[in-house]
Amino acid sequence: MIYYKTEEEIELVRKSSLLVAKTHAEIAGLIKPGITTLALDKIAEEFIRDNGGAPAFKGYGGFPNTLCMSPNEQVVHGIPNDKVLEDGEILSVDCGVVMNDYYGDSAFTYEVGEEVDAETKQLLKVTKESLYKGIEQAFAGNRIGDIGYAVQQHAESFGYGVVRELVGHGVGQNLHESPEVPNYGRKGKGILLKEGLVIAIEPMINMGTKRIMQHNDGWTITTIDNKPSAHFEHTIVVRKGKAEILSSFEEIEKKING
Repeated sequence: MIYYKTEEEIELVRKSSLLVAKTHAEIAGLIKPGITTLALDKIAEEFIRDNGGAPAFKGYGGFPNTLCMSPNEQVVHGIPNDKVLEDGEILSVDCGVVMNDYYGDSAFTYEVGEEVDAETKQLLKVTKESLYKGIEQAFAGNRIGDIGYAVQQHAESFGYGVVRELVGHGVGQNLHESPEVPNYGRKGKGILLKEGLVIAIEPMINMGTKRIMQHNDGWTITTIDNKPSAHFEHTIVVRKGKAEILSSFEEIEKKING
């Protein structure tokens, strides 16, 4: 069942989503060669709890940590560990928060150090563009397929693979609600988008093949050809004429660029 949110509920999702954004900003300036993903994870958990929230992912389905941290060829659901990050890598960080019984969810892929190659930088740029192409289609009267079509067309125009098995989702009093929001699709197909629908749109785009595999830990997903993958995600609400973004990349990008 699809739950459409009241304005009061949308504000609660916004508050959780903005704590997600602040958590990203808290670690953004620390993502450098020599730090471990486990150290970043501990900082994020402490920050979330200090600001009145709880990590949405920790314990979810048995996931052991606060953040999903997926370097390089890992697509999503990477488990933080003691391996240090190296110059030239990329790191997808997916963060969720629950506060006042409502969830927020957002992901950002970071460059590590100064040596990320031009080909990988383009993958990150195009994946983020694909996210916003999808958001542009998330207005009342459109259909869910219009979002996926916009993401898919932009990413595939650069020769990238669009992951099929992993999709966006509704967000509210549960971390994952209906409907599913694929990153591929056909114009005019799928459920009708109505005002008050809160969804996470999250392109997962691979430099090579769209094919993926799951590792024995039951969580980590990687590209089957071991080429890099990027992941960007916003939580948004469907409105008339134009979607409203409830999460934010603004503080993240200030930390990165400042």
